[in-house]
Amino acid sequence: MLRKSDGLFVGTFYKVAGEFQDVKAEDMLVDSAAMNFIRKPSEFDVVVTTNLYGDILSDETSQVVGGLGLTPSANIGEKYAIFEPVHGSAPDIAGTGTANPTAIILSASMMLDWLSRSRKDTDCLRASEMIRKAVHRTLADGVKTRDLGGSAGTSDFAEAVSSRLEIPS
Repeated sequence: MLRKSDGLFVGTFYKVAGEFQDVKAEDMLVDSAAMNFIRKPSEFDVVVTTNLYGDILSDETSQVVGGLGLTPSANIGEKYAIFEPVHGSAPDIAGTGTANPTAIILSASMMLDWLSRSRKDTDCLRASEMIRKAVHRTLADGVKTRDLGGSAGTSDFAEAVSSRLEIPS
């Protein structure tokens, strides 16, 4: 533990958490968190951490669900939020058509969830659910990119998801 910076973070965390009595808050060292993410991932809902630990933990936990190509992420503030794949830009495979677009598609779904809550917009919630269901159907149908043992390229997978969107008339 970095006593000064981590100590300030933990102190601020509990101060803010105290304003939300219905939320269970607890802290743990990053190595314990890493172990527990793998040992009992269902015990976690929201993780609040510094950028350094968050980057390490998010890469590690992506392996629990199948890899970096599947993992969306969000950085949410009081008024604004950004959504992106955990893996970043992957410049080593840019332009090759081999990137798994699932993480960015699911990041867009998370963005729509956030917009739904922050703007009380049920259309955004419905769109988010449609996207998630289309991704799940695509994977369940066996369409996979190379990182998951399949042969679909980036565009192939994105088109497969798009074709499974069930848009109400």
